Amino acid sequence: MTVRADARPRASHRAANRVVDILELVAASREGLALREVSAELEAPKSSLLPLLRALTARGYLEHGRAGDYRLGWRALALGHNAAAHRGLPDVARPALVELMRRTGETVFLGTLAGDGLSVVYVDKVESEQIIRYAAGVGDRRPLHATSSGKALLASLPPEEREAILKALPLARHTERTVTSLPALRAALEEVQRTGVCISLDEMVRGACGVAAPIFERSGRVAGVCTVAGPTDRVRPRLRTLAAEVKRTARAVSALLGHRAHEENK
Repeated sequence: MTVRADARPRASHRAANRVVDILELVAASREGLALREVSAELEAPKSSLLPLLRALTARGYLEHGRAGDYRLGWRALALGHNAAAHRGLPDVARPALVELMRRTGETVFLGTLAGDGLSVVYVDKVESEQIIRYAAGVGDRRPLHATSSGKALLASLPPEEREAILKALPLARHTERTVTSLPALRAALEEVQRTGVCISLDEMVRGACGVAAPIFERSGRVAGVCTVAGPTDRVRPRLRTLAAEVKRTARAVSALLGHRAHEENK
């Protein structure tokens, strides 16, 4: 009797651990995993995994695709969103920003629309370890029309809100490359909407370049912007690579906020 009573909790613990193993494994896979792949990775028989996979699918923690692959389901994603909702954007984004700086070697900023609606404010940054780097502080503001972060935010706002800001926006010139006309600014915003990324070369400061992509919350509204900034001479040769890295990071943070990637038009 004693042996049988002890065996039941141990079996229960094994099953609970196996469920966690499955969720962690599927979460780490971008393409989804078939039963045979889950079995191989966890070194567990298919017969013992299949009931767990079916139960997780029935409860919404996994999705079972037509090709037989398993992915995270809506309920698992909702749990992640609820956890993120109790933290501020900087806390949610910080690990991804640190990793972006490590991959690119340049200073990374997290920005949001300032209270005046006419500028972007930096709410977090991860500074480059390079001797020559882009310098700005948390709390600093930059004009929307002359920065990659500002234009990425503007382009992602609802049309009515964007138009109201454009009408009130002072298009001050900062360098010879600053956009100072509404037609040119609207064209630049359309390009951001088309590509999902904004590149600014010497528009705010000569010799400084920024690459930015918007971050979206669960509702689809823009929550902020992720930006890599550095000296133009060092950044310009890597624009394509940096743009891809910034978009990747922005999408990862958006996913943490509950946004579905397919909802973007980029």
